Amino acid sequence: MGTTQPIREKEDLQKFLEYYQKKHPVPRNYALIALGLHTALRISDILTLKWKDIYDTKKHTYRDHLFLREKKTGKRTVIALNGNAKQALEHLRKTRPGARPDDYIFTKNTNYSTPLCRTQAYRIIRRAAEEALHRQNISCHSLRKTFGYHAWKQGTPPALLMDIYNHSSYQITKKYLGIEQDERDSVFMEINFYN
Repeated sequence: MGTTQPIREKEDLQKFLEYYQKKHPVPRNYALIALGLHTALRISDILTLKWKDIYDTKKHTYRDHLFLREKKTGKRTVIALNGNAKQALEHLRKTRPGARPDDYIFTKNTNYSTPLCRTQAYRIIRRAAEEALHRQNISCHSLRKTFGYHAWKQGTPPALLMDIYNHSSYQITKKYLGIEQDERDSVFMEINFYN
């Protein structure tokens, strides 16, 4: 867990997302970040995705769900692909007209049969964090943590977040998302002894 942090402020999250979308447009990098934020997948699982995992070439539509076996845990998981993730992926797909179903989604621009390595994914995310947010504690794992942090802030039940992350207790999930201090701070900030 180290020093990797979620992106807590929505304004910062917007700047981070827009870095590869608008400020320095690179469809692959934008799709990588968008998919990471919207699915809470580990980077090792994202980098192994192929077009056939998310796109039905016979129906010419994106799948509603992503079915995969997590690399780290070996557990099967089903993740809904929301409109934002599909939109980012479609933007990328349009830049790769010759992409085949067995091609990896996130590759070098010159070789679609080999996925990006974790180091390159880290550089992509780190650059957006440094340029857009002037922060250094953002890494690949921050995408996963940011999903959970904002889901928690929007009222997702802790038990559901525990299930998504495969954590054994709410204490682990709170520590993972860095929300223990946030909860403590809110008690002090919201107490009011005056009318």
